[in-house]
Amino acid sequence: MLTIDRAAGGALVIIGLVTLWESRQYPLGSLHRPGPSYMPVILALLLIVFGLALAVMGARSGRMSEVSWHEWRHAVAIFSACAFAAWGLDRLGYRLTVAVVMLFLLRVLEGKGIVITLAMTVVVAGGSFLLFDTLLRVPLPRGPLGF
Repeated sequence: MLTIDRAAGGALVIIGLVTLWESRQYPLGSLHRPGPSYMPVILALLLIVFGLALAVMGARSGRMSEVSWHEWRHAVAIFSACAFAAWGLDRLGYRLTVAVVMLFLLRVLEGKGIVITLAMTVVVAGGSFLLFDTLLRVPLPRGPLGF
């Protein structure tokens, strides 16, 4: 019997296996000198372990056939926001792309007030850029306007 938890566990296992397969292209390294695939392999193994645990223990969750998809529009909107973010990062820059996605998710999708939406947008877009680009020195896309 296919349950919701078993389907989710199976999906996690598949994602973990694909990640392991793709990580073969890069050297693993060692514990003291990890290579580029070291962290993805560890995360993939954790996904596989937790996916298997979820699938094994998911016997009492609801059946997949009982799932109503009344939230499908919500899921499509979130997926569309993610697709826009992937498209916009290099074209618009990190801060502008994250700001547009946050505005869409908070104001349009969740219906939050304009004040909380603008505050959260500035904090997330500006704060994450400050943290990663400035403090941690991880270069993020700036876009054509230098944003």
